[in-house]
Amino acid sequence: MILIIDDDVAVRISIALLLEQKKYQTVAVATAVEAIDALDVHSVSLIILDLNFTIDTSGIEGMALLREIRATNATVHIILITGWATIDLAVQGMKLGANDFINKPWNNAHLLQSVKTLLDLQQQRQAQHPTRMQLDKQYQFQSIIAEDKYMLELLEIAGRVAQTDAAVLITGESGTGKELLAEAIHHNSLRKNRPFVKVNLGGISTTLFESEMFGHVRGAFTDARSDRTGRFELANKGTIFLDEIGDLDAGSQVKLLRVLQDRTFEVLGSSRTKTADIRVICATNKNLTDMVAKGTFREDLLYRINLIPLKLPPLRERKNDIPLLVAFMLDNLKELYRRPLLQLTPQAIKWLKQLPLPGNIRQLKNIVERTVLVSRKDLLDVADFSAQLEGAVPKADNTHLPDVGSMTLEETEIQMIKRALQFHQNRISKAAIALGLTRSALYRRLDKYNIPYDETSD
Repeated sequence: MILIIDDDVAVRISIALLLEQKKYQTVAVATAVEAIDALDVHSVSLIILDLNFTIDTSGIEGMALLREIRATNATVHIILITGWATIDLAVQGMKLGANDFINKPWNNAHLLQSVKTLLDLQQQRQAQHPTRMQLDKQYQFQSIIAEDKYMLELLEIAGRVAQTDAAVLITGESGTGKELLAEAIHHNSLRKNRPFVKVNLGGISTTLFESEMFGHVRGAFTDARSDRTGRFELANKGTIFLDEIGDLDAGSQVKLLRVLQDRTFEVLGSSRTKTADIRVICATNKNLTDMVAKGTFREDLLYRINLIPLKLPPLRERKNDIPLLVAFMLDNLKELYRRPLLQLTPQAIKWLKQLPLPGNIRQLKNIVERTVLVSRKDLLDVADFSAQLEGAVPKADNTHLPDVGSMTLEETEIQMIKRALQFHQNRISKAAIALGLTRSALYRRLDKYNIPYDETSD
């Protein structure tokens, strides 16, 4: 996309028509404010920038905008264009980061040659890095919305690794799309027509780990009324995705390690050994290296699962992907809620890009969908989105604690767990969040204190 910035409508139209005849895509604006908004919304490869937006002929306005653009984008090519050119002005522009300087009235052939040369240079510079178009020709990554340079390099590695059976460890903050990337690796692998089995290790209690993962035969333990096929057997010939592997307790880590080393396992209650022909992909939002140093995660297990590490960046480090993600979400919501006229103002997109979004893509999706549901308008602006941001819930200062000496710490913990379970109607995930625990940590406490719970209620 080529951005044309000029206050003269005749100039904007003339340059746009000239470039579009050569099959270039353009967007034209009249002011500095519109230019910044356009850069937030569009993926711009080159800018043609007029130096004067008023009757002033000093070029100060254009130079100020040039500085502002360069402060946030060091790579986009910029051609300065003015009817009041001087050598000093040209030198100043080049020092501030412009790539070329053209006088008005311009020569069409000269302008087109400058545009072509700069875009060709950009393509040569990017040749060593994959483009989105190149990736889409080679791999099936359409479900992952990204044009960020780091993300494209990560997807290129994921695409090459997908063809092998190498173990992959995907790390990154919550909401960055780890499960989506794992599925994409599977769909680009030789096992794509085989099962893709997802396992949330944080939701499996210590006592149920073997039964869930390896299966059990009837009578293997109390309440084992029928045979159960484990997750590894379900994933045979395909891929198993072990999410939240950082939440796995020490005993379960040992049992998992054996399967990953030998590719064999035994069904609980049976001495018969089975083979696991599987591809293993793991994910976590924890720092497993730090956990190894602290002794809470096995070093040998880390080596088994970490052959190919892929770290997904948080959304705050790929803000230019936010307009793409929002557009994708909006297209889905148009169809889902039968509102084909839905649009966002450029100011709304710019505002969304400035949000901290600690919940990453998941939080962005939540904000966009909630705004669409609540607002009756088809053109959504900043006010519509800001109204839907969750406010901080003030905490009461009158927290009641038992008197010192009236209860032990263990008794207090038991009571808090029971109260959380009762309040959330035995839903383990909700109770765990309320207590500030992971599901697996809560399961361990339930087992430790023999607190009864309903495994089917969550």
